[in-house]
Formats: sequence, structure tokens, C-alpha cells
Amino acid sequence: MIAETGLLLGFFLPGDSLLFTVGLLIGSGAINAPIWLACLLIAVSAVIGDQIGYFIGFKAGPAVFKRPDSKLFSHKNVTRTQAFFAKYGSKAVIFAHFVPIMRTFVPVAAGVGKMSYRYYLRNNFIGATIWGLLVPLVGYYLGNIQFVSDHVILVTLSLIVVSFIPVIIEVIKTRTKAASNTQSKS
Repeated sequence: MIAETGLLLGFFLPGDSLLFTVGLLIGSGAINAPIWLACLLIAVSAVIGDQIGYFIGFKAGPAVFKRPDSKLFSHKNVTRTQAFFAKYGSKAVIFAHFVPIMRTFVPVAAGVGKMSYRYYLRNNFIGATIWGLLVPLVGYYLGNIQFVSDHVILVTLSLIVVSFIPVIIEVIKTRTKAASNTQSKS
């Protein structure tokens, strides 16, 4: 979880499915560890990783944005980020844990956007704890169902597909909106 959220290397990692699978394997007895310990370690590592991401954005953001504008690193994007957090604030920080890719980039964006650290930390702790408990526990309880334990790979792949649905929907919305804006300007 630290690599996914804090080191910015894990945006492609299927974090939800890994957590679910850990719970599933503990529930089915394939891993001999207490589920409470797995949940605790997952939540703590998610909080730590997110703090690293926040401070990367907070410290590196100003230096990166002093350079001439590029498509990714522009003053306009910083303004958009600040507006996004002003509008969605705590919801964005809490629910980002449940959306692949957002889980990696929201902490950095919060740092770049200069979100109050205390505010960020509180909401991040809530989101990371809920995510770190809920996803493995669902896997743990489903691990006791015969069909699920017999088809771990199929269930895990299905979860990966389902977890990308919000991202796909958002991409479609953004492209549709951009296309309609382009048509209205013509």
C-alpha cells in the first residue's frame, strides 16, 4: 500500500483486489494469520503511503510549477486542483481509497493544492481505515463460501474489472463533455 499511494509507483497496481485476496486467503485458511492483524497493517501502510504522497506534492509541487507551463504541470491545473478540493474536500480524500488511480494521485494533489495538513490527515485516516478494514473483511467472509474459495482467480479478476468501472465512467463523462464543448464552440 505504501508503494501504491506514497511512492507513486503503484497507480497500476490492483490494490482493492490484492486486499480482497488477502482477506479471502485468510478466510479460507490458505494464509495462517489473524484477519485483524492484516487489516491493521493494511490501514497503517495506506495512511503512511498517503502521507508520503501528500508531502511529495506539498514539497515538490511549488518547484515543479515554477517551470514554464506544460500540459501536466501547469498553474491552471493547480487552480483546478484547489477548486476540486474546495468543492469535494473530505469526500474526495475519503472515497479516493476506493477508486484505482485516484488512490495514488489524490494525496499528491492535496499536497500540491496546499490542503490543510490537519484536515487532510483526519480525512485520510478515516478513508484509509475504512478501506483497509472493509475490503479485506469482505474477502475474509466470502472466503468461507465454497464457490468463492474454489474460484479465487475468477473472483479476483472480476473485482479488478468492477473496481475500474468508476474510472471508465469518469473518462467517458469527461470526453463527452469535452466533445460537446467543442461542438458548441463551432
